[in-house]
Amino acid sequence: MQRRKFSREFKLETVRLVRERGVAVAQAARDLDVHENVLRKWVRELSADPAQAFPGNGQMKPEQLEIERLRREVAKLKAERDILKKPPPTSRGTRYEVHLYREAPRDLAGGMDMRGAQKFLAMFREAAFMPG
Repeated sequence: MQRRKFSREFKLETVRLVRERGVAVAQAARDLDVHENVLRKWVRELSADPAQAFPGNGQMKPEQLEIERLRREVAKLKAERDILKKPPPTSRGTRYEVHLYREAPRDLAGGMDMRGAQKFLAMFREAAFMPG
């Protein structure tokens, strides 16, 4: 059985029949071949927000559009957060990992910075590879 669709005008007229003419919800539902609960829902929706009631096929209320946009944004932000939580592919996260800095912290090697160490290493390499 396929789901029935009712136009906005039909819903408005049905609710008007119940409210303005004083027809009982049960009687109107029987006469129009609509379930009682559906008719009560239509009355409730129109009472809550007459301007935005029954937006139509595939149309959403502005509040629903905003909620949907925010849900998509939250999903995107969660994905970005999860990416940032993961270690970079070059980092194995082992205890043998070596971090290189441009300048060494002052408490290492008596305050000698990396440039001095690089010069020393270059002189050592020259002396080691010189024939003689």
